[in-house]
Amino acid sequence: MELFSNLSLGFHMAFSLTGLLYCFVGVFLGTLIGVLPGIGALTTISLLLPLTFYLEPLHAIVMIAGVYNGSAYGGSTASILLNLPGTPSSVVSCLDGHPMTKQGRAGVALFITTIASFFGAMSGLVLLAAFTPVISSFGLMFGPQEYFAVMLLGLVAASSLAINGALKGLCMVAFGVLLGTIGTDVTSGVIRYGFGISLLMEGFGLVVLAMGVFGLAEIIGGVHGREGRREVQSVSLRSMLPTKQDWRRSLPAMGRGAGLGGFLGALPGVGSTIASFMAYALEKKVSRTPERFGHGAIEGLSGPESANNAAVQTAFIPTLSLGIPGDPVMALVLGALIINGVQPGPLMLSEQPALFWGLIASFITGNVLLVILNLPLIGMWVALLRIPQSLLFPAIVVFMILGAYSVNSNTGDIFLLAAAGALGYALSLLRFEPAPMLLGFILGPLMEEELRRSLLLSRGDPMTFLHRPISGVVLLICLLFLALNVWRGYSRLHRKIVHNRSKGTSGETAA
Repeated sequence: MELFSNLSLGFHMAFSLTGLLYCFVGVFLGTLIGVLPGIGALTTISLLLPLTFYLEPLHAIVMIAGVYNGSAYGGSTASILLNLPGTPSSVVSCLDGHPMTKQGRAGVALFITTIASFFGAMSGLVLLAAFTPVISSFGLMFGPQEYFAVMLLGLVAASSLAINGALKGLCMVAFGVLLGTIGTDVTSGVIRYGFGISLLMEGFGLVVLAMGVFGLAEIIGGVHGREGRREVQSVSLRSMLPTKQDWRRSLPAMGRGAGLGGFLGALPGVGSTIASFMAYALEKKVSRTPERFGHGAIEGLSGPESANNAAVQTAFIPTLSLGIPGDPVMALVLGALIINGVQPGPLMLSEQPALFWGLIASFITGNVLLVILNLPLIGMWVALLRIPQSLLFPAIVVFMILGAYSVNSNTGDIFLLAAAGALGYALSLLRFEPAPMLLGFILGPLMEEELRRSLLLSRGDPMTFLHRPISGVVLLICLLFLALNVWRGYSRLHRKIVHNRSKGTSGETAA
């Protein structure tokens, strides 16, 4: 009953004309910005931050959260239609979403994405509203050893993302970790792997690398005619509706993704990008036909999208209840709260319950508005594919250049974008998947920091990871993942040898 009374208080706060207006403005801007590749929620919220000086704290956070939620919805649209991730967390949507577009099922992919996003977001809100104290206390149990173990698990699991085998996946993960070490070391201040090039002093940016290896590489491939002419199907209401088999594959994946994303999003520093990668790895592991992934498997789209949006919601748990931002966007949210005189932390729920529950109610309203905005506009998003490539490619390149420049206002990032595009194109020619590399790039520096902290606290004793139960169990799971990958590789090789022998025997018999 207490939960319902709190929600009633929240809806009373949120259901004002001004509150609904700012909620709508936030989700609309977020969706639009998510669809456009290269902009991102982080840049937009940074630009909107000065406006929060003139708004009530609730309205300011509702608008910023609307941009965040909307970008999570809209970011997958460019990934599905054009293989251009609108946001870093929507990179995984390229893997199976874009192949569905090539198969003439873009409408189905966008419809399932919207439903999975809504389901994940509402699941995350349930966790945020009902289980904040439990999840927060569990997150407090994590020390640097646990964070290192979880990140290592993410890297090992990322190797299964590679379509062409776990060995190539592990190579790409290692390469991504190496890319993440380029630049100035935070602890010592030493420039690592700079080679005297000033552009590399700060290293590669995540946005620049993601746009380059996925977006720019795709455009280079299109210019070279690797895909030929795009066939754009006419989209009717019937073509948007998934089949029974699509629902049967998608619904369990949505549930698994929402649970995993809700848990990972509540952990400070993890974020929606890691949640979406982990959800994709999970779906590929539990699938009876993992070879379909990367070729239009709809559960490879619905699971990560559900996890992504669940993590977006539960990322507010450490931010609001502990004052610890879950990701860079949450750091801006934290700054907006402090600017407006609100101090997030353990006392926020007791001292300002109206603000907290008003935010919960606004999140619910915002997600309903996002479904209303997205479903009727699916046909318009698909119509983007009818734009001639001679007009579309230059416009996309301009957006990517603006996005790369706007992050740090540094023209050098444009050159790094070009280098990342060339790298991505070379990897595609060599049949290496860039997705595991990107996860290694994200997790590598974080894992290095937690490793240093763990060894510092233990005075250099590496057994500290096994002495703590949670990190020990996670490391055991890492070993099981590696053993499973080795077993699958051995089984695949054995089947290939048996097949070649039987083929040779049948050939000799025929002769």
